[in-house]
Amino acid sequence: MDTLIALLNDLLWGAILIYLLIGVGIFFTIRTGFIQIRHFGHMFSVLKSSRNADSAGISSFQALCTSLAARVGTGNLAGVAVAIYLGGPGAIFWMWLIAFIGMSTAFVESALAQLYKVKDVEGNYRGGPAYYMEKGLGMRWMGVLFSLCLLLAFGLVFNAVQANSISVAMKVAFGVPDWMSGVALVLLTALIIFGGIRGVARFAELVVPFMALAYIAMALFIVVSHISDLPAVFSLIIKSAFGIEQAGSGALGYAVSQAMINGIKRGLFSNEAGMGSAPNAAATATPYPPHPASQGYVQMLGVFVDTIVICTCTAAIILLSGQFEPGSGITGVELTQRALSSQVGSWGNSFIAAAIFFFAFTSIVANYSYAETNLVFLEHNHKAGILLFRLVVLAMVMFGSVGELPTVWAMADVSMALMAIVNLVAILLLSGVAIKLAKDYNDQLMLGKVPTFDANKYPELRSQLEPGIWDQPEKQG
Repeated sequence: MDTLIALLNDLLWGAILIYLLIGVGIFFTIRTGFIQIRHFGHMFSVLKSSRNADSAGISSFQALCTSLAARVGTGNLAGVAVAIYLGGPGAIFWMWLIAFIGMSTAFVESALAQLYKVKDVEGNYRGGPAYYMEKGLGMRWMGVLFSLCLLLAFGLVFNAVQANSISVAMKVAFGVPDWMSGVALVLLTALIIFGGIRGVARFAELVVPFMALAYIAMALFIVVSHISDLPAVFSLIIKSAFGIEQAGSGALGYAVSQAMINGIKRGLFSNEAGMGSAPNAAATATPYPPHPASQGYVQMLGVFVDTIVICTCTAAIILLSGQFEPGSGITGVELTQRALSSQVGSWGNSFIAAAIFFFAFTSIVANYSYAETNLVFLEHNHKAGILLFRLVVLAMVMFGSVGELPTVWAMADVSMALMAIVNLVAILLLSGVAIKLAKDYNDQLMLGKVPTFDANKYPELRSQLEPGIWDQPEKQG
């Protein structure tokens, strides 16, 4: 089984996905005119008006927190450590690069998810890649394939990964047996996911800003305490990324490829740009400005916060600590815990355990919300099906708590790759629509207007859209 998973990973990542991710990211970066640079400040402007919501949708801020809840998880603490251990410090450079170009990909997929969103039988907004594949491309079969990949990845495997990291952190910090962590996680998860999408959004809105700020503050404290060492750390990352240190040893090509593959793998696992996950949260929002592109900006900000800010914090903690030793076998969350403890004392173990708990637990409930949206797409809100799926999710949380890390991570890589490939093909096919949305939004912005989407201006799109959602532009007060 492990051999088959490894073979699939090598094929998907080594031969397909890395080139597709980078190629699509560069394509959209150019097509949008380097939107992540030109409109960097505008991401924060959109966030200022992000607390508005209505009876059908959650607020843009709640959508951002839900997507960050899924993004900011194991990948930011354990995943960064795995990337450094397997790919060297240079893996961090490739995490940065995939996040930078991924910001434009995140803009496109989230704007499309907003445009093609629908209302479910309870009157709540639903949407995401499966919906824009069906409505925008007329390919329901493609939406079904994507939904099945997402259910496997986010509903099952990723939740096992997050639970695994929590149980490891609790064992290292407090000596809690794996099975006890598993039972506690199952009970806590059940409390949240049985509240549905809005319950997840409210939970994320309360917890995510607090946990992210606390972790950033800790990392900043360590960076300031070692400010004189910072130039050497950045130099190490750059040299390692391009194999400068290995150039004379004959291992140049291997070192660079390992840094690149592991940095991009863990970068994608962390920020999810192009994977098709965050658009499921983006589609549930009532956007302000009332235009699909505004959610694109909100989710671009999510990629920036996740990888450029939080993953860099973890990398700084590890590389400034001197705890990273190639071939030592110390990796994942244990490496992050040791690194922090060496800087601040034994309570660093407890801090990382608490951070892992909040980061990973919020990921579990947000991952579930993505899976539920795709289950609705497949079953059209079959209540018995949703109940059964919730029970399976809880079983996977328990499995992850007591399972082995390498196998769980490898399964996550395969399912993530399959999902990302299907989504990247879809957004390439819909690239013309995404660029229209960006142009329409920016043209109104340049005229000093509040960008408002009017479907009547685009008769070629109107027939594809859910009746009643974009028919009439909202009045602005």
